[in-house]
Amino acid sequence: MTYDYLQGREFAPKGEAWDKAVAWWDSLRSDANAEYDDVIVFDAAEIAPTVTWGITPGQGIGVDETIPTPDSFNDNDRPLAQEAYAYMQLEPGQAIAGTKVDVCFIGSCTNGRISDLREAAKFAQGRRVAEGVKAFVVPGSEEVKEQAEAEGLDQVFLEAGFEWRNAGCSMCLAMNPDKLVGDQISASSSNRNFKGRQGSSSGRTLLMSPAMVVAAAVNGAVTDVRELI
Repeated sequence: MTYDYLQGREFAPKGEAWDKAVAWWDSLRSDANAEYDDVIVFDAAEIAPTVTWGITPGQGIGVDETIPTPDSFNDNDRPLAQEAYAYMQLEPGQAIAGTKVDVCFIGSCTNGRISDLREAAKFAQGRRVAEGVKAFVVPGSEEVKEQAEAEGLDQVFLEAGFEWRNAGCSMCLAMNPDKLVGDQISASSSNRNFKGRQGSSSGRTLLMSPAMVVAAAVNGAVTDVRELI
């Protein structure tokens, strides 16, 4: 699958160089009789869409779960959890679903790929951003932007009430006017949720997938995107 994705792309090796590259990549493959210290198998269908509730990407839970309580952490992790409760203004044991959002951001180098925008557009189609919610989409590159526009994805988002922007970092690190104000909460498809990451020293970031951002945007609150299927 990876080879199929790479072959023919602008900066991938061509011709004989491609064949040599594939041969080298194949040589890195684990031997058929390799022994492993541990093997873990996940059934992705059993993993609920995930949302962060705290101030690090690791502080995440399934959208159908509640915010963990202090006694669920060990002594080393408990202080960071206490800091997160206070900063995020969320209560231990509180359901993350239903948390109101002010800004919904789809984009960044992490989740601004054409596949991300296609998936998000499926859920934006025929729906509208909730009143009072600011929502926008920022493609991860100029190439992605052009491809999305060729496929009409920009029109899907615009008709749903999202703003369609030029490619860039945007609210991922608030390096331009796309910033939270005060203690606003954002549903963001970027990859970091540290204090002040999105431009306000008290702004709060909930990380989630692009499809989950759409669900939050149309409902004005954290929502399990599976409810929109």
